[in-house]
Amino acid sequence: MEYKAKYITEDIKLSSYEDNFFKSDIMFDHHMLIWFISGETKIVQSDATYHFKTGDIFLIPRNQLATIINYPKHSQPHKTVVMHLSTARLRDFYSKLDVNLKLSASPQILSYNNHPLLQSCLSSLIPYFEMTDIPVEIASLKITEAISILRSIDKKIDNVLANFEEPGKVDLVGFMEKNFIFNLPLEKFGYLTGRSLTTFKRDFKKAFCLTPQRWLTQKRLELAHYRLTQNKSKPIDICYEVGFENLSHFSFAFKKKFGYPPTQLKEHKSNISC
Repeated sequence: MEYKAKYITEDIKLSSYEDNFFKSDIMFDHHMLIWFISGETKIVQSDATYHFKTGDIFLIPRNQLATIINYPKHSQPHKTVVMHLSTARLRDFYSKLDVNLKLSASPQILSYNNHPLLQSCLSSLIPYFEMTDIPVEIASLKITEAISILRSIDKKIDNVLANFEEPGKVDLVGFMEKNFIFNLPLEKFGYLTGRSLTTFKRDFKKAFCLTPQRWLTQKRLELAHYRLTQNKSKPIDICYEVGFENLSHFSFAFKKKFGYPPTQLKEHKSNISC
């Protein structure tokens, strides 16, 4: 993968993937406002799948688990402008306002299509990526402008941006059954369930009678097997969508559990039915 990034500040970057494919499982520490210049992205969450393409603008709320799959398109790289809306900056912004919030426990990705105000704000950043010694004040003003535009076009956005709560202790079984497809460090799973790593491992073993890694592998393989029998998706697509990092590891683990590789699943089903 050839990845290139240009920064105005640590919170504003021009991101470009030149290769044919890139996949990552991510938990975002900050809200991310993204404008697509070229390419396509599929974002898979536990309860929804999103597709974004050239011209789309969307906001990914912080502390959300997601599988990001990037594709170049029409011989152009996957290129985006990414703006981080950090908690510190948002606290400062909202400290001057009096807002009534209706907090959502799990806000979804918010799509703004190619809204002209947001597009104008984000596209105006392009010339700055070719410059050096950009005044910090300019970048700060651009982020404030983006927040103000979001508030003007989305009357519910305060419920997302002004929510500064950290994850509290949640039901471990329910959370893991919903989010096992995301290949993240155990520390991240612990944080999102309101636990230290030590407490997470202890509670996990008590709840599932398995280590986290063995349980995660088993659940991902079972889901992969089910999806391969229910639709026409290719093993390589299923592999990434259920939490494996590469096809070779997936194929090895699949054959070890079921006795045949994923590419022979249909043949195996036919033999059983006969």
